[in-house]
Amino acid sequence: MTAPAPARSPLGRPAEAESPDGLNVRARHHHNPYGYLLSGSDLDALLLELGLRRAASIWRHHHSSPAAAPRDPYPRLAMAFVLLDPTADPWVRHEDAVLGAITIGDEGHRFLPNAAAKAAGHRRLGRNYGEAVHTDPHLCGDGAFRYGHSAEVRGLIVGASAQTPDQDLHEASLLAQDFIGALADRHSAWETTTGATDWLSPEDVPAAGTTAMTGFFTARAV
Repeated sequence: MTAPAPARSPLGRPAEAESPDGLNVRARHHHNPYGYLLSGSDLDALLLELGLRRAASIWRHHHSSPAAAPRDPYPRLAMAFVLLDPTADPWVRHEDAVLGAITIGDEGHRFLPNAAAKAAGHRRLGRNYGEAVHTDPHLCGDGAFRYGHSAEVRGLIVGASAQTPDQDLHEASLLAQDFIGALADRHSAWETTTGATDWLSPEDVPAAGTTAMTGFFTARAV
């Protein structure tokens, strides 16, 4: 029996803005596992805000001297990020485990498949996909992406692409840290407002999957 995909709301238009340096930034969530904290549009707005931070970093490092940029100046004024849902169960398909994506620059969308491949490889292997690319090609297989790296910060996997592998890793790590910090701040505010509850939901009820785990106990005997 195939496991159900995470609940999704109808997809809206991507959130979009131009950075102060003129880079177009687009962000869109695939599904929202944090409904108790954020609406879908709020999640898109958060991803867009974090994307604008990365746009500033990309612009700065593209124009930096070799000594000032992480691992040399960035080759492109573009980038793509794919964030995976850290709450997704391990049996959920990769395409259903995507939390959202961000593109930066006019060519950012071109690098989305690369970022997705890194993130999916990391999720499957349980470690940085770049390790497999460089040392264990037997773990990659037909049609796999030829480059790494991917970042995992406290359970959140982010794939990024458009710069060199080390630069991609640097930016993916920063995006993951920013996302985790933003959610922690919102969660703390929610706890203060809500007070003592048992469940992370507006109605203070468990998720359907949790209830289903013990449904057998009260089922009528045949």
